Amino acid sequence: MKIQWEITKRRGYHRPVLKYSIELEPFEIELAVPQVVLAKGIVTPPSAWRSYCHPGQDERGGAPLGWHRLMTPSHVRKSFEDTLTLPWRGPGGGFSDVADAFVRLRRDFELVLTAAYDSAPLDIISELELTDTTRKHIASGVVSARFLAAVGF
Repeated sequence: MKIQWEITKRRGYHRPVLKYSIELEPFEIELAVPQVVLAKGIVTPPSAWRSYCHPGQDERGGAPLGWHRLMTPSHVRKSFEDTLTLPWRGPGGGFSDVADAFVRLRRDFELVLTAAYDSAPLDIISELELTDTTRKHIASGVVSARFLAAVGF
């Protein structure tokens, strides 16, 4: 699985924007790995639909933050991308929480991936024949019928 992300923020009171993409590798697709979701992945600001946050409003006014969900693609979809609005951060505000969220997502995905890999392949071919007891029971009748058919009866 390959995860790439980019965080951009315009000058002023604009909120940072996270763009990320996740792509499964061919062997992960082949294993039919299901989608993994982090319900509490990355914090989301109140009124996340707005690209800005003025002083004293929303997260800058002490309003509680919510959560963006982070998710991997399923083996059917193969790739996933999303754009998320992050809470406003002042100068020097780092984004280690974003990197930590992607590390947790990768860790949870790797648990699912190893479980899928441990489900070993299987190929069973089987056949059944008459038991010896049944063969012995009907043998005399079959032999008699063949003998009589051979001599014309």
